[in-house]
Amino acid sequence: MIWLALAVVILMISFGAVLFYGAPYLPSLTPQVNAALELSELKAGDMLLELGCGDGKVLIAAAKLGISSVGYELNPVVALVAWLRTRKYKSQVKIICGNFWAADWPQVNAIFTFLLPKYMARLDNKIYQYQYMPTKLISNAFVIPNKPIKAQKNGVNLYIYNK
Repeated sequence: MIWLALAVVILMISFGAVLFYGAPYLPSLTPQVNAALELSELKAGDMLLELGCGDGKVLIAAAKLGISSVGYELNPVVALVAWLRTRKYKSQVKIICGNFWAADWPQVNAIFTFLLPKYMARLDNKIYQYQYMPTKLISNAFVIPNKPIKAQKNGVNLYIYNK
């Protein structure tokens, strides 16, 4: 009985703590995943960074197109699920269980996220500090305040960043 209580506490902490840093786990729907990859115009051999990769759905879709990717996930339970789901694509997909706000991001061709609106301005500032430009940001559902959207499809927004 104590193990069950401990498991419940661990799950509550894992899923609750992420609310202080980003968005809770909410998977992107297939039409939005397809729109994101289409808007990104990534091709086989390109690299995608996913901020908050959840269960790995976007990373798997990218890998099927020959796109390599790195996914950050703060929730260790969900990161484990993503890692397990992407094992088939282990040469193309890397899962990092950690806080992407504190990380140095790798060089990529595009960035995908599904953050809450209250974090979008902070993300905008972080991308302007990103050392590899130009880059594309694909945001599922939410917009960057005062930044023009380059393209939009199925509620997914594309932004272009240049130095």
